[in-house]
Amino acid sequence: MDSFTVATYNVHKCVGLDRRRDPGRVAAVIRELRVDAVGLQEVENRTDGVRESAQMDFLAKETGYEAILGPTITLANSHYGNVLFTRWPVVKSREIDLCFSGREPRGAIEALLSIHQRRVSVIVTHLGLTGPERRFQICRVVDCLEENRVLLTVLVGDVNEWFPLSWRLRQIHRCMGRSPALLSFPSRRPFLALDRIWVRPKGAMKKIWVHRTRLSRTASDHLPVVAEISL
Repeated sequence: MDSFTVATYNVHKCVGLDRRRDPGRVAAVIRELRVDAVGLQEVENRTDGVRESAQMDFLAKETGYEAILGPTITLANSHYGNVLFTRWPVVKSREIDLCFSGREPRGAIEALLSIHQRRVSVIVTHLGLTGPERRFQICRVVDCLEENRVLLTVLVGDVNEWFPLSWRLRQIHRCMGRSPALLSFPSRRPFLALDRIWVRPKGAMKKIWVHRTRLSRTASDHLPVVAEISL
């Protein structure tokens, strides 16, 4: 094969538009995607033995992916934040601290995957809700991208940026190349392009789309965004 697929999906703690917490439904959406790797945001995982709260463990088991954890909030018996699911071997990974003073803790996962014997860097993130923190976080992510000049790099996540011509998005575009802004939020009738996928080099992105199904419109308040990437 000369390509692979990747997705980004904010699962909203597995709470759907019907306000029902159902990780089984989210697992079904992830299986619908049929992708090689998926970056998840807002994943809750508590070790209380309840399926509805042990979400990362449950989703990994139900979908068959290897999970790379990137918690932004850690308590005695739980963690919450980003997760990367992958079917390809992980060469190495690290967490990137994107915390901004006075705001909810944020972070990113950077993983080097071996795909068809090629090294591919995948970064998963979930940025903050205010302009100043996103500005700080995007500068930090861009610094990491410049540090690691792997031939093929994929950046996915919920960037919470609703102004398509903002300075913050232009910073990523300058580093990664412009990415299509596809409407993914809210899932029932989306009008904001919050969930994004960038690929460097830009020409490696073969196609990109929003995964719209009856199930995905209900399982979370975000729709998954999927891309096919050439090796």
